[in-house]
Amino acid sequence: MQALFVFLSIAALSLLASSRTVLDPGRFPAFAQLAASGLLFLACGAVLGPGSLGVLSSGDLTALRPVLALGVGVAGVIIGLNLEPRLLRLLPREVYAAALAHAGTAFLWVALPLAGPLLFTMNLAPEAAVGAAALLGAAASLSSGHFAVLGYRSGRMERRRGLSVALLTMLDDVVGLGVLALALVFGAAAHPLEGLGLVALALLLGMACGGLLSFLMHGLNDQGELMAVLLGGVALVSGAAAYLRVSALLAGVACGATLALVGGRSVERAARVLGRFERPSYLLLVFLVGAHVQARDMMAWALLPGFLGLRFLGKVLGGSFAQRIAGGTLALPPRLGYALIAQGGLALCLVVEYLSLVPGPLSQRVFDVVVAGAVFNELLGSRAFRYVLEPAAVSTRGGGP
Repeated sequence: MQALFVFLSIAALSLLASSRTVLDPGRFPAFAQLAASGLLFLACGAVLGPGSLGVLSSGDLTALRPVLALGVGVAGVIIGLNLEPRLLRLLPREVYAAALAHAGTAFLWVALPLAGPLLFTMNLAPEAAVGAAALLGAAASLSSGHFAVLGYRSGRMERRRGLSVALLTMLDDVVGLGVLALALVFGAAAHPLEGLGLVALALLLGMACGGLLSFLMHGLNDQGELMAVLLGGVALVSGAAAYLRVSALLAGVACGATLALVGGRSVERAARVLGRFERPSYLLLVFLVGAHVQARDMMAWALLPGFLGLRFLGKVLGGSFAQRIAGGTLALPPRLGYALIAQGGLALCLVVEYLSLVPGPLSQRVFDVVVAGAVFNELLGSRAFRYVLEPAAVSTRGGGP
């Protein structure tokens, strides 16, 4: 009963924090930033979880696994729907190179140095340590564009610059998802071939559900029917993935991408329908992620400064590379790396998915480092973004960018 009360309370708060009034940066900038990042929900989950106060027990988290899988699946479908084929074909090559440059630099700066401490402190097999370090690198490579979005919506940043930053952060999601798939190949089963089969099964499951959804949605004009079919499809792909013990995130991405590719005109309406549930489901997911934190692992705290420092340097250097590559194509702001410090929700989805499918002390340590890192990076990203805005303000006063 206690767990149900906590869950319903958090669900109600997530609906409240998703209202347009709270998310309006022109009215309440601080509330809009906190609601957009989900930082308070993450911290609340960490405090109430079994690793801290214990209001939610380990048994409660086990019982809530279907909800966790549903939240990860919704996130995956939304990412897949955003992979709009027509837009992706129109993007010039420099944009992809810039996204790969900043995400790849952060990945290498974190994964390579941290592989050593993981290997020599846990008596692990080399492939397990390399896989864990790669997942840390993948989480570090991801950025969130919500500061840029809030910046141009509030008028503090030129719109083209804000959209350019958001576009780069969307593209680097592909790096993170690719590394997650690779980590699951080597960690989710006893043999890499079996792991490859599980990843392929997740992708095939997602594509099949995406094709089925496209067929069921074809010709639907009633908004209520469309919403019921779409939500049922998302629940189907998430539940099937959880039942088969394969990645709900990868299945969701495959489902959304298939729907975007073959869904025709109904895709735009489907994206709008799902967009209504994006913020509440994301905040509820972030709360459940926080509840899985084990704050008493001293080795995770010892790794955290290295993770934060290396990622910061990697993002600043990678942002400089991206600026040089695509500065003539996109309206990128000066000091681009400082706009890429915030980590974003997909990093949390990656590590909670890895923790669910590859349980163990190593996965828990990687999870704890990334979740704590996301909190610090959100706070650091808020301050770092000011260095991006200052030159824009100067150029605006000077008559143009």
